[in-house]
Amino acid sequence: MRLFFKQHSLLLAVQTVQLAVILSIFWLDGFHDLRLFFYSAFLSFFILAIYLVYHYISHRKLYDRLKTPLTRLDDTFQLTDRAPLSVAFDKVLREQYVLYQSQLEFIEKQQEEHRKFMDQWVHQMKTPLSVIELTAQNLDEPDSSSIREETDRMKSGLNTVLYMARFKTIEQDFHIKHVELSKVVQEVNGENKRFYIRNQVYPKLVIEREGITVETDEKWLFFILSQLFNNAVKYSAGKSNSIVISIYEKEKEAVLEVRDYGIGIPDTDKRRIYQPFFTGENGRKYRESTGMGLYLVKETLNHLGHRLEMESEAGIGTTFRIIFSETQNLTTL
Repeated sequence: MRLFFKQHSLLLAVQTVQLAVILSIFWLDGFHDLRLFFYSAFLSFFILAIYLVYHYISHRKLYDRLKTPLTRLDDTFQLTDRAPLSVAFDKVLREQYVLYQSQLEFIEKQQEEHRKFMDQWVHQMKTPLSVIELTAQNLDEPDSSSIREETDRMKSGLNTVLYMARFKTIEQDFHIKHVELSKVVQEVNGENKRFYIRNQVYPKLVIEREGITVETDEKWLFFILSQLFNNAVKYSAGKSNSIVISIYEKEKEAVLEVRDYGIGIPDTDKRRIYQPFFTGENGRKYRESTGMGLYLVKETLNHLGHRLEMESEAGIGTTFRIIFSETQNLTTL
């Protein structure tokens, strides 16, 4: 109703001014019959009111639709009424929907081609890195260790790029199955063995009960743990020589905890650590930080339905907990 009056406010104003001008001409011409003036004004506004009521009733569905936001794209195909303006409005919406769909399909096709290109490029880059790594084994120290250190960094960066490219279609990439947490942790530790030795920070695995199994995606969980372990080691180097990885149950929920005794996270950065490309105060000290690791970790866990908790104190250390709900903790079922 408000939109209707707003649209016709100018018509009401013009009608009032027009009537006032006509009656003023008659008054100045010496015609002073007030009863006729009032009757003319009443008749004029009565006819206008009939028009406005008819116009509102015939376009009521259109006004209701304009003030109600769309909740689904399919709502675009709803018919309003048979009034010419409503028919034209429905036609414009349908044309806009078709245009939107065509542009969306084009963008999705481009994204899919970009993702395939990134997948292929990353795998192609891993081959020469492996060759360089094998060649470095035949070199003398410290050249051999330096080259392998750089290849490890490049592999880590390539894996991050690969998972970022896949993140846009993350739901299609999930393969949920039964995963034993201790086995995944051991695989991640084995993959990062040289990284631990190089930084002289070593993981300590504490398992409350053997065989704690959860329902998750093993490949993405491997990536998540790699990011958390690498961060824990990187920010502990030179301050502590160990990180503690704990697997336990709390109130029927499975918990995987990563605790380090490193530099910690400043209070001013805690609210923003999950924002993409945010590196914060620690990122300025460690130039290798990209600001994407914790963002990918948080978003992936949200898609998987797992919770992430963080506790940190500057100069003391940081703890991250991945919490698998009671329904995801298969050990209790």
